[in-house]
Amino acid sequence: MISRYSRPEMTAIWDDQTRFQIWFDIEAHAADAQAELGNIPKSDAKAIWDKGRFEVARIHEIEAETRHDVIAFLTNLAEHIGEPARWVHQGMTSSDVLDTCLAVQLSRASDLLADGIGRVMDALKTQAMAHCHTPTIGRSHGIHAEPTTFGLKLAGHYAGFARGLARMKLARAEIATCKISGAVGTFAHIDPFVENYVAEKMGLRAEPHSTQIIPRDRHAMFFATMGVIAGSIENLATEIRHLQRTELREAEESFGAGQKGSSAMPHKRNPILTENLTGLARLVRGAVVPALENIALWHERDISHSSVERVLAPDATIALDFALHRLAGVVENLQIYPEAMQANLNQLGGLVHSQQVLLALTQAGVSREDAYLLVQRNAMKIWRDGGSFLDALTADKEVMAHITQAELTALFDPKHHFKNVDAIFARVFGKES
Repeated sequence: MISRYSRPEMTAIWDDQTRFQIWFDIEAHAADAQAELGNIPKSDAKAIWDKGRFEVARIHEIEAETRHDVIAFLTNLAEHIGEPARWVHQGMTSSDVLDTCLAVQLSRASDLLADGIGRVMDALKTQAMAHCHTPTIGRSHGIHAEPTTFGLKLAGHYAGFARGLARMKLARAEIATCKISGAVGTFAHIDPFVENYVAEKMGLRAEPHSTQIIPRDRHAMFFATMGVIAGSIENLATEIRHLQRTELREAEESFGAGQKGSSAMPHKRNPILTENLTGLARLVRGAVVPALENIALWHERDISHSSVERVLAPDATIALDFALHRLAGVVENLQIYPEAMQANLNQLGGLVHSQQVLLALTQAGVSREDAYLLVQRNAMKIWRDGGSFLDALTADKEVMAHITQAELTALFDPKHHFKNVDAIFARVFGKES
């Protein structure tokens, strides 16, 4: 992933220095386990820790000749450890190191992603609480529907990210398994104790049944979870982009004093951050299908999954991590315009209360079909020609034959739509909210 869309905390998980350090830790812990079993001298296991060193450049130099990254790493280790290096990698295969390392990296990445989701949730909660009862128009199909509050809009997105956080925790548990079972997973040349020992030391669980690799359905779930979270990012980003449109201007991204919106048009204030987030979400979701296709491999393994994961694992986690923090910043600094919301709410002359009138007529004894026709014919008049929906209904003798003027006027009080806002907030944020 390019540095423009990267945070150093996440990129550090995927750099060569970190990766080789994890490899070394796996090998050294495995040697300790072998020493516990009495298979190698404890002094040699200690020497592996004490003398074990590697140089990234040297590993790449050796790999250029061997065309095998794990062998290059082991060769470089041996150059430092000396004779006790013969015990390194005892009974193990490359995937024991590679897959266990990937599990560690994805576990660490998921912790950062959870932090990012938490920051987005905190920002959404703060804004939702501030605008719990700020009236705005709800829209379906992009058309005015019924009144809601801006806080309720944000509370819905908060709930979505809360589900995303729960899924990420499950995905972390799913991916955090260790495989130290040898060439085809039979433990023919290594005791299962070694796998359990390394798993505990690396903060993982032993994979119940591996072949030469950890089953790739685990990874597919992880990347699918990231894809869903990316969808939640795009959902909120799209909402903000729509609200910033000139025709609405209900909310917008912050715009710095020296910021420029267009090279040609000095008046422009474009939603560049949320547009960027939409693109990053597409990139993250692009990892899902390759991860699903990695599940089906030949027999005990092939390496068709390997090249895919070497690209998508760092790129997708780095992109999602960056996107979460960018989104949190957008929400934290969101410019919100209640006056514009109120103006838009009033734009259709009260048509947004049509369901209120419909229900009142049915409760007064009018069939639902007839009530719908009475309300719709007046609504369509206002839709075409403008004016006051309340006045149109008042002038309709068939409507007024079933309802009093006072009852009709009361139906146009927007507070009716907000009477359960606090109850919804209690569901989303807890009763203390």
